[in-house]
Amino acid sequence: MASTAETDEQKPKHRPIIRIGIFIIAHSFLVSVVCCTAGVLALLLLPVLAKKTYVSENALMPGSATPMLSDQDVSGATRFINELTSPKMKSWNKGIEIPRLIALHMSNLGGEVNYHKFQTQPNNFHPLYFFTSPDAEANLVNKTCQSYATNTVGIIRAPRGDGKEAIVLVTPYNPVNLTQNEVISLGIAYSVFSLLTQVSWLAKDIIWLAADSQYGEYNSVAAWLRDYHTPSFGGHGKLLADNCHGTSVMHKPKLDMFVEKEVSDAFRRAGTMAAAFVIKVANTAEEDEQDSLNIYAEASNGQMPNLDIINVVSYLAVHGQGLRVKVEKLVSLLDSKWLKFIGEMLESVGRIARSLNPQWKFGIPVQEYVEGSATLISSLYNQAIGVPTGSHGAFRDYQVDAITLEISPRLSSSNKARQTEFLFRGGRLIEGVIRSVNNLLEKFHQSFFLYLLTLLINSYPLEST
Repeated sequence: MASTAETDEQKPKHRPIIRIGIFIIAHSFLVSVVCCTAGVLALLLLPVLAKKTYVSENALMPGSATPMLSDQDVSGATRFINELTSPKMKSWNKGIEIPRLIALHMSNLGGEVNYHKFQTQPNNFHPLYFFTSPDAEANLVNKTCQSYATNTVGIIRAPRGDGKEAIVLVTPYNPVNLTQNEVISLGIAYSVFSLLTQVSWLAKDIIWLAADSQYGEYNSVAAWLRDYHTPSFGGHGKLLADNCHGTSVMHKPKLDMFVEKEVSDAFRRAGTMAAAFVIKVANTAEEDEQDSLNIYAEASNGQMPNLDIINVVSYLAVHGQGLRVKVEKLVSLLDSKWLKFIGEMLESVGRIARSLNPQWKFGIPVQEYVEGSATLISSLYNQAIGVPTGSHGAFRDYQVDAITLEISPRLSSSNKARQTEFLFRGGRLIEGVIRSVNNLLEKFHQSFFLYLLTLLINSYPLEST
């Protein structure tokens, strides 16, 4: 007996972490149930625990300057829109003539212009594309005239810059089947481009990419970015209509010769991209009392732009232009009874907590909780599947912060007076965002890059500052 007791005493005791591991393995089912329950509860509490968003980078100074977009800029945009929608334009080969018309107006405003002719790529999602280099050989196969598209690029050289940084504006459009919404988005970009050719405060180059999206919005932007970041030694510039579109020389408009002289045959570049904004116009499905702005931010593999870029756009849209700002949400959850029940419970707990101590701020209104949960789940889903929610996603593969701004008018934008007001509002929003980014002397870094959106004014950061 004595020897047995001595043997037990001499047995080395396991380290605490090993004992914990043995306990977890022995009770694995119970531990799994507890962890899953805790995870679900934490997820349900995220809309309540989310923090108010704010602009972290003081240099951005959103709204500190008076908008400079004038009636003259908007009038020019209106004339540009009228030319795009004129019956004469409809009678020509729109796949060629619309890019030419855009190039003409870019050149008349003082921009450096070039065409970017590219071959469409298969619309396949490659989750590991971020870790690979573009395959130049892939562009050399199966080239046919039908598989080509043409982007039109205009560049403003900043009077106060050194050519090392640039801001990109993207307006996707289908030249073969041009819609009214695409025409309005081109008009907004035109008005801003017109203004920026005249200002003296610009410190970053401006690139306006009129992206030919007849084979997909993402493909056109990704192709341009691929060539922008890859050295090229051939010309991209001339629009060879006779070779690829079968258009007779007789039908070419007289402005072609002027345009072809002004358009560079070389692929033009500016500096490193500081930020990019995709401008779209869409008809709203809801009956709103005011114009609205939808923001799309998710890129490939769940990448997100710096939170400051969303906060700046949201602040300027709400406080500067009176827009109702929205982010994508899972609409089917808005009428969920169990979410409303949980929201009512949390609201009751919040009232009890405030009655005990007024400084305890817990619980939010039921409707806000339901909307926050629907937005949170949509944000989780889009980041989890890793598929971009728009053509802005192509920029994140090159570490450029980018978002899509989808502006929706409350009434039909075909009304002339309403169209002018809408151009003013959209143009001044883009102007304000560009002025804020123009103030930066470095890349976005102050705010979060990994976060979940609950409401546009609330987010839950998953990283520490």
